[in-house]
Amino acid sequence: METEELAVLVQAVAAGSLSAAARRLNLTPTIASRRLAALEERLGVRLMHRTTRSVSLTPEGETFLPHAQAMLEAEAAARASLAPVGPGVGGLLRVTAPAAFGRKVVAPIIPDLLAVNPELRIDLELTDSVVDIAAAGIDVAIRIGRLRDSTLIARRLSSNPRVLCAAPAYLARAGTPKTAEDLTRCECLVLSGTATWPFGGGNDAREVRIFGRFASNSIEAIREACLGGLGLALLSRWDVVEELKSGTLVPVELDALAPQEISIWAVYPSPRLVAPKVRAFIAALERALGELST
Repeated sequence: METEELAVLVQAVAAGSLSAAARRLNLTPTIASRRLAALEERLGVRLMHRTTRSVSLTPEGETFLPHAQAMLEAEAAARASLAPVGPGVGGLLRVTAPAAFGRKVVAPIIPDLLAVNPELRIDLELTDSVVDIAAAGIDVAIRIGRLRDSTLIARRLSSNPRVLCAAPAYLARAGTPKTAEDLTRCECLVLSGTATWPFGGGNDAREVRIFGRFASNSIEAIREACLGGLGLALLSRWDVVEELKSGTLVPVELDALAPQEISIWAVYPSPRLVAPKVRAFIAALERALGELST
């Protein structure tokens, strides 16, 4: 079997159509269709039902798909083992990251990364939704917080310190809370569906119930509301480092109680493949995170 033919099958499943698979592989739709047909002829079975707009696996295709993915990963891993990280990594790198983190931390590292790697291309998807990276053909996902159990491989990149903060105007109007109990009387700005904030750690970990009139599914909306003096917010330090320096936001420290620590993770779809382009990206991101912590 030819790996070029296997790649068409795998990408067609991930992208949902042969035309989308062809775009990902830099092929014409005609060539992609021919390669899939050639693979089916080699195997003697039909792998996919296809229409002009979509594709779906046959029962034989469902059985064969994991083997096709494993063969492609094995080839890529063999190539990656011979290619050290450094200037000159190439190919298309697909990354997904939370929207605010992607704009503030990931996007700024990309110009230098592309400058030292002329053959590298990057497709960055910014979303606060949890993406199925295996199905979407993503090389690496950046996630913040506690990870769900899964078959994915995760690597911790950095701690993600958070700060309870507010605009000076809000604190002048409502007063500065000193204890966890004081938060129940504050206007707290929260992510939609959130009823508590986590503080402490280990045996001292606790969830503090909070209340407020404004909630959003966007951390950027929470940050803007906080800057506008609407209330208190629990935000990642990287998201408000400039505002804390300028004084447009003020940290609020509760007596003997600090926000619970969470982490920043890189998540890969497979333990067998960490390509040079992925390693180069992670190295650049770790340097950026190190600079933010100083």
